[in-house]
Amino acid sequence: MPEPDAPTESETPADAAPVDDAAAADDTSPDSPPARRSRIRRAIARRPRVVARIRRTLPPRSDPLRAVPDVDRTSAPESGGRADADGRAMLRVVTLNLAHGRSTGFHQALKRTRTIQRNLDAVAEVLRRERPDVVAFQEADGPSFWSGGFDHVEFIAEASGFGWRVRGAHMVAPRIEYGTALAARLPLSDPLSVTFVPSPPTFNKGFVLSTVTHPTAPDCPVDVVSVHLDFARAAIRRRQIETLIDELRARDRLRIVVGDFNTSWDAREQGLRRLAEALGLRAHDPEAPLVTFPFHKRRLDWIFASRGLDIVEHRVLPDVVSDHRGVLAGVRLP
Repeated sequence: MPEPDAPTESETPADAAPVDDAAAADDTSPDSPPARRSRIRRAIARRPRVVARIRRTLPPRSDPLRAVPDVDRTSAPESGGRADADGRAMLRVVTLNLAHGRSTGFHQALKRTRTIQRNLDAVAEVLRRERPDVVAFQEADGPSFWSGGFDHVEFIAEASGFGWRVRGAHMVAPRIEYGTALAARLPLSDPLSVTFVPSPPTFNKGFVLSTVTHPTAPDCPVDVVSVHLDFARAAIRRRQIETLIDELRARDRLRIVVGDFNTSWDAREQGLRRLAEALGLRAHDPEAPLVTFPFHKRRLDWIFASRGLDIVEHRVLPDVVSDHRGVLAGVRLP
């Protein structure tokens, strides 16, 4: 979710020059704070033309766009899986909005590639410490001009020891590609990417999912779903949630549904309650005053699990690696 008054994903011109937030403070330098502020002002002034230019490249659609993305493999070995004290299979899951690699910075287009890489290295360090079996990402970039020109999910997976990854590209435009993603230490199979019906003026959102099979529970495959909903309008989120419900019902599996829902449990739109009731999901203490998006002091990032699964651990991670906080859950299989 973007901060108010900041250029959002749809508002940064293709010719904005990336700069490093660690640049020298020399006022005559092109990387000085005054020069950066001047570039930002020019970017904001040009944004209507840029938005219109990008949108002309997006074909109109009245239905969700379904695709089967590739499951990519890294050199990391497969995990043997984890279990609780009674020997029951466990999955540890993390969800994190990557903010296009900008961390808490103003906009990714104003960052040098090496700054983006440092930010993603910080994400990888958190994941190496927490060692989730599966991590779900939102605002996860493929090679894009505004965020270093490399695949952020591949970068993190290689640095964190995840052997499998899958990325759903929901926003595809000239030199921009991003969406939701999963990376895992256990094999991923049967992937699906769904891009919601376009909802101008905000850019496309969607979800990606894949099946995870725990090595000690081969008869209990679980769909793990990484979701990103519209940040601006409740009506659009309700429509997107109905699409999510329809797609997941068709797969008829136990599921763990996580991501940046851009809404809270007690929101007037009641979207999370609708999702939980329709799919038989539950979250850890949904009315607890947890904060995952500090700028608005709200709980926007959630982990839901089917009623046949037990959430036995739940934490909001303290690490400042994005404008969102990561959320971790330990889920016990039947």
